[in-house]
Amino acid sequence: MYRYYMNSFQEKYKRLIIVAYRLPFTIRKTEEGVSLQQNSGGLVSAILSMAEQMGQSGEGRKINWVGHCDPAFQDLTGDAFENETFEAHPVFMDPEVHQGFYEGFCNDMLWPLLHYFPTYASFRDSYFEHYEQANTRFFEELVGLVQPGDLVWIHDFQLMLLPAMLRKAVPDATIGYFFHVPFPTNEIFKLLPRTWRQALLEGLLGADVVGFHTPDYSQHFIRSVWEVLSLPVIGSRVILPERSVVVRDFPISVDFNKFDGSARTPEVVETKTQYRNLLRVDKIIFSVDRLDYAKGIKERLQGYERFLTQNPDWNDRVSFVMTVVPSRDQVPQYQEIKREIEETVGRINGLFGTIGWRPIVYSYLSLKFQEMMALYTTCDVALITPIRDGMNLVAKEFIASRYDEKGVLILSELAGAAQELKEALIINPTDTQEVANAIYQALHMSPEEQTVRMRPMRVHLQNHNVFRWAVDFLNAVDEAVSHQPDIETSLPLPSFSAAFKSAENPLLLLDFDGTLAPIVDDPAEARLSESMATLIRQLTETSDVAVISGRDRRFLEQTFATIPVHIVAEHGAFYKAPDADWKRLDLSTEDWVAPVRALLDQFIGRHRGTFMEEKETAIAWHYRKSGEEDIEMRAMELAMQLRNLPSLIPLTVIQGSKVVEVKPALHSKGTVARSLFEQKRYDFVVSIGDDTTDEDMFRQLPDWAYSVRIGAGESEARYRLARQQEVLPLLELMLEARKEEAVKDQ
Repeated sequence: MYRYYMNSFQEKYKRLIIVAYRLPFTIRKTEEGVSLQQNSGGLVSAILSMAEQMGQSGEGRKINWVGHCDPAFQDLTGDAFENETFEAHPVFMDPEVHQGFYEGFCNDMLWPLLHYFPTYASFRDSYFEHYEQANTRFFEELVGLVQPGDLVWIHDFQLMLLPAMLRKAVPDATIGYFFHVPFPTNEIFKLLPRTWRQALLEGLLGADVVGFHTPDYSQHFIRSVWEVLSLPVIGSRVILPERSVVVRDFPISVDFNKFDGSARTPEVVETKTQYRNLLRVDKIIFSVDRLDYAKGIKERLQGYERFLTQNPDWNDRVSFVMTVVPSRDQVPQYQEIKREIEETVGRINGLFGTIGWRPIVYSYLSLKFQEMMALYTTCDVALITPIRDGMNLVAKEFIASRYDEKGVLILSELAGAAQELKEALIINPTDTQEVANAIYQALHMSPEEQTVRMRPMRVHLQNHNVFRWAVDFLNAVDEAVSHQPDIETSLPLPSFSAAFKSAENPLLLLDFDGTLAPIVDDPAEARLSESMATLIRQLTETSDVAVISGRDRRFLEQTFATIPVHIVAEHGAFYKAPDADWKRLDLSTEDWVAPVRALLDQFIGRHRGTFMEEKETAIAWHYRKSGEEDIEMRAMELAMQLRNLPSLIPLTVIQGSKVVEVKPALHSKGTVARSLFEQKRYDFVVSIGDDTTDEDMFRQLPDWAYSVRIGAGESEARYRLARQQEVLPLLELMLEARKEEAVKDQ
């Protein structure tokens, strides 16, 4: 199946270009020349597996890879950066820029923030400047490489600005982006300075697909896009003016066959026997982690200590083999973590150990693959308890290596892998008693229960291996590019169209600005297009259509002079039926007008580009033409002051799209919509609007009505439409349905 897909992929795309911070191999200069040593990380393994399936070999069929390279290798020629699988394109940058970018913004700011350790984050302006410069260097290398027909796959949090840079330079480029670490909740992400978080989100939305490990991370990202950028979201798509971006989860995995097969080799079996003979205990617990505060190593040790304290009968019978892989140990914060770990190990060994038994066998080193496989298959319990982890492939490697279907996985609920490996013993890593209890349960678990738990996890990983991850992602990119929907809406279009087609008395309630016509800077310049006018006129032949707007009645009457629609002006203050005179529904006095006008005059004087619009029953302050950065804050300030103005009659202050409007509270779009609905026994109702003023209309209608909000924003509507431009094709779809029904009846 995978080979079939990759053959199809090759027919569609000219080249696959991977962009990541690191190159796929380590470069070393030797006496014989240049040596390239293939890296073994999850991403490289995935791409290597994919390359094998694609038959990527030989000149012109290699996978291109753009990544950072030490300036010491700047004198090497292009051939020096190639092996049998990859053609690498090194990105060189100034050492000071690289330091501020990688050690600064990525590791001292983004890493702790994304892993829910905000107190460790350093918010330095120079860091972000270097991050921008580094992403620009990647862009300069990439843009000269990309050709029509290429698929560009960008990876991880070091390159969040790059997709938008490439999109701007090459609008038709096909771009995927995958985020390999957790994406935090909006409350955490909003700790970033406003300009930074806006730039990072806008950068990611340059891609066609943005992928994450889990549904939670995808939803956190979507929520931040909603809150920070005020962009509409429909299903899994973020809606931009001219296109949409798919946001989905793609849980990364491991090469199951590699780990399953390697565990059976004579070398691993021999090493496994050596370890058993050296430790000479009944049970072995094992963990391996990179040195990092997010891995929960100290809390894990405290949980193990609690187990030993509460279960003295396990003394001399169990050993915890704990390996910590060196990482950033020149950074003071990491040196402190290492010191705390080693002090805790020493204290526990001193408290419980004997001459012939060490409770913890600790090592600070990088394990060879054979050694790690031997420990995976030797241990009785794998103790994987990060405080926060994007996925944690160690847990999956352990499962894939256990061809004997034995062993117990204790896994933190805060690792992405916990959402897939549900048969593991899932624990809270900060609850040391829960960790101790899980260790006890694991050590006492029968072989039969171990198999019952292990078997479905192995089947899952066999079916959801690293190659499937890559194929699923690339397939999603292909789908996103090839199948942009004609109408982007959360409406169930088939059932919606069928209901309208068969309705005997349908009612359409439509807003004007931002719905039937696009919003413009000057309200006086708004126009109903000829195609929209023709369409509404045709719909009135079989349906009752009402335009409910905040506009004054003169504008609306002129606009719809030749179209037999019901017209509601000034948010419900005036109503006009087809071929009838206007009715004034608002009968309040105008005592409230003078103080409101005076306050608006003050704000117009302070903020250039703003102006007042006086209607018969309302006054509006427009600020769409203002270029002030904090104008939204000033609008909120004005709305608050207006609400506090003394008045003899209740007033409503409406904060709409770039407008603050004041009117008597007696009537609204909602009250008139409800009145219209109650005039007949309507069996189909659709209301469409784009603004806060339309929310009361949505609330007043029955639950079965089709209420549709256009664009972003919290809403009472049941459904959402992406953009104002989507209204015309939706109404065309409705008209076509009525025509089909009319033909059928003839």
